[in-house]
Amino acid sequence: MGLVPHRTEPPRRAPGSPHLSRGNPTSGYSTGPTLLSTERRARLRLRGLRLEYATLGWNVVEIGFLVVAAVAARSVALAGFAFDSFIEIFASIVVIGELTGNADPVRERRAVRRIGFAFFGLAIYITIQSIATVALGIRPDSSPLGIAWLAATVVVMFGLAWGKARTGAELANPVLSAEAKVTVVDGSLAAGILAGLLLNAWFGWWWADIGAGVIIVAYGIREGAHHLRAADTSIVSGAVVDR
Repeated sequence: MGLVPHRTEPPRRAPGSPHLSRGNPTSGYSTGPTLLSTERRARLRLRGLRLEYATLGWNVVEIGFLVVAAVAARSVALAGFAFDSFIEIFASIVVIGELTGNADPVRERRAVRRIGFAFFGLAIYITIQSIATVALGIRPDSSPLGIAWLAATVVVMFGLAWGKARTGAELANPVLSAEAKVTVVDGSLAAGILAGLLLNAWFGWWWADIGAGVIIVAYGIREGAHHLRAADTSIVSGAVVDR
């Protein structure tokens, strides 16, 4: 979840006057200035918050399903994805605080740093669990529940990413635009782990589950370094999106 909020002061304008926003609501990228009324801007902001709350709610429910599936199948990949969901919940709270205007720059930087350490913790945990699984001769079982949930997660995450990208472009909100890219990464990670679980279920390739765990380790190291670097350099701008 590579998102570092950045705050800039908007130009002052008269109450009720149109808001100058960049972006085309149908293309998903900036094409020139667009006038948004105060009412339209409020609706877009509300839509953005609903998309964030939907992402947060999905991750909360996801933890329960993944923990049950991971324990039943002794799956390294599912355990790692459940761990990642905890981190994503914390990160989503930071983003919601920014969108509602209740964010504090100092607290945000601390939160970003903690998210970075949490991602490193994820990488360490999955590395240890993968080594132990191989050393002890544990063979992950097939997990129909995990496969079904991850398949649904791929669809939901890409759908949410599309909504955030569309809304963020019209609203000219860098936080939503960056969060859309983060959600794409989450959907892609779920797809990679799903592939590993399917290979194990169809062909009995138990090592594919471990391979999916390696993907999570690489993801955790990358995200951890990204967040710590952003917190140390105090990047405060719509969001760090150079991913």
